[in-house]
Amino acid sequence: MAEPATDTILVLNGPNLNMLGTREPEKYGHATLADVEALCRETAASFGLKADCRQSNREGELIDFVHEAHARKMKGIIINAGGYSHTSIALHDALLAVQIPTVEVHVTNIHARESFRHHSYTARAAFASLCGFGIEGYRLAIQGLAAKLGIKPKA
Repeated sequence: MAEPATDTILVLNGPNLNMLGTREPEKYGHATLADVEALCRETAASFGLKADCRQSNREGELIDFVHEAHARKMKGIIINAGGYSHTSIALHDALLAVQIPTVEVHVTNIHARESFRHHSYTARAAFASLCGFGIEGYRLAIQGLAAKLGIKPKA
């Protein structure tokens, strides 16, 4: 079994998020996934946490990462499941099964887009959902998760 990571949060990005920076920049901006991960690591560190950043285009692998977060006793999950947010009951069920505080993030405002994006299964398994803030949504999600966990910023 993997080492416990009790000072760690999982930052999980789903399909096509590896294309940030080049995929529809008019919607998603020019920041890359590497930029997102650096922002998450920096923000987590300000709370004395580590961010374990993962990305996969495969639904089953995302579920395995959620299960690993449970096995390693991670403190929380920030998830941008991309298109799987709107389709994956299995990912929803995995998030509920592990009972780890979760925040859902979307770079764009899913409610201002196509109607099929208005429903999110992953949002139903999260205590909060942020959308439309661009990559700053990840920072806000980590700050909100830290507040939910009662963790104050380090001086």
